[in-house]
Amino acid sequence: MLTISKKFIVDDQGRPQEVIIPWEQYQQISEILGLDLDEDAIDDLHQAQRDRAMKNQDAYVDLGAIQ
Repeated sequence: MLTISKKFIVDDQGRPQEVIIPWEQYQQISEILGLDLDEDAIDDLHQAQRDRAMKNQDAYVDLGAIQ
């Protein structure tokens, strides 16, 4: 489970406006959400999603072929 250390920035009425989190946690969250992926990786994931939906078995690679 991910625990986030945070500091709240509030306005004059005490309402939260912003949150500060440690850089390491920001990077971890970015990786979990896939925000660190480049366009090629995103395109590959979209194509894989289409292949799964269309049951395109030719797109699959045998695990033994992966080195």
